[in-house]
Amino acid sequence: MEDIIYNTNRKFQGLCYQGIGKQDHQLNTYDWLADIPGNDLESQYVEVQFKNTRKGYYRNSNGLQLQKGDIVAVEASPGHDIGVVTLTGRLVPLQMKKTNIRSEADIKRVYRKARQTDMEKYYEAKAREHTTMIEARQIALDLELQMKIGDVEYQGDGNKAIFYYIADERVDFRQLIKVLADAFRVRIEMKQIGARQEAGRIGGIGPCGRELCCATWMTSFVSVSTGAARIQDLSLNPQKLAGQCAKLKCCLNYEIDCYVESQKRLPSKEISLLTMDGEWFYFKADILANQITYSTDKQNLANAVTISSRRAFEIIGMNKRGKKPNSLLEESNQSAAAKTVDLVEQESLTRFDRTKKKKKKKSAAGGEKAKPQKPQAPREHVETQGNQPKQPKREHAQGEGKNKEPRNKRNKQNTDKQTLA
Repeated sequence: MEDIIYNTNRKFQGLCYQGIGKQDHQLNTYDWLADIPGNDLESQYVEVQFKNTRKGYYRNSNGLQLQKGDIVAVEASPGHDIGVVTLTGRLVPLQMKKTNIRSEADIKRVYRKARQTDMEKYYEAKAREHTTMIEARQIALDLELQMKIGDVEYQGDGNKAIFYYIADERVDFRQLIKVLADAFRVRIEMKQIGARQEAGRIGGIGPCGRELCCATWMTSFVSVSTGAARIQDLSLNPQKLAGQCAKLKCCLNYEIDCYVESQKRLPSKEISLLTMDGEWFYFKADILANQITYSTDKQNLANAVTISSRRAFEIIGMNKRGKKPNSLLEESNQSAAAKTVDLVEQESLTRFDRTKKKKKKKSAAGGEKAKPQKPQAPREHVETQGNQPKQPKREHAQGEGKNKEPRNKRNKQNTDKQTLA
């Protein structure tokens, strides 16, 4: 049995190790077919990742035995580039369909596994990226171009450099390319990116305390409008709604569908409620809780009353029939008196003890049979003369002092005195 568990654990460890890869980038893909024998030989295409958000698909025409994590030299224009293999096997053609790569003319070749000389050139080129970016920013400032160079990426052989820039308007950088080519002696390629893509390349921590979504898992960016904030009843404060890219936060689109569905269960903002107290106007709403706050003043908050959407629809129906309720809260007191559930209390360690005590009380009140009582001895009565009532004899209780006389003797003494008198 232990041998079986050990073998199964090794099997799952191999699957996780081969399938996950390095998971430090939003472009990584989980290879769920990695555990199949011979999966690496099923396709001649491989996926290769480069710096930041750039990756490509290449043909292994030389029949190299490539696995995840291998550093390879691939075809570029001109020269060659250095990248890391991140996906092999049957899953690569599916990813190529996903990225709309159909013509084989666009697919370049894998030359070889990287050699020591290739890696030395690669590290020399990467060491120049930061200084090149600073100098290129100064050159663009001298030419008075309305653009910001966010990053520079050198090709693996150092013969080409890609300049990533941000610009709100169209920029004529023909003169800039000439100056950059003379300054750095490389082939220049300019690539425009958005503010969100720049934030993803730089990275950072969001106001939620987690790493930015654009730097961890987001690969495509959808436009975010102020309508998403209005639907969720958020204050249109740019300091709170904007992210580190100075654009509206991408997370505003995450819950908008839920808010749209919840708003369908609320009455219109333009409808006012008529009661015996007066006219009530819509002021604000808690969309997910289906609670609406009404005010007697249309512009400012005055005499605020919060009711449920069900109660609001009841009053609207009554107004259509020509009736007016006494107040807004007439039939909503029962719902207001309902006890709220404390979610924190559900995790209490003594929550099961409370339920047991309640069950015992209920069973004692109704279900359990009463315990049989011990039969009591019949009480003796003493006759007395005259109109005095008969006093029952009482046996002395246990625990009384030894010096005290029993009650029977005291009663006899009293009767003797009466007879002598």
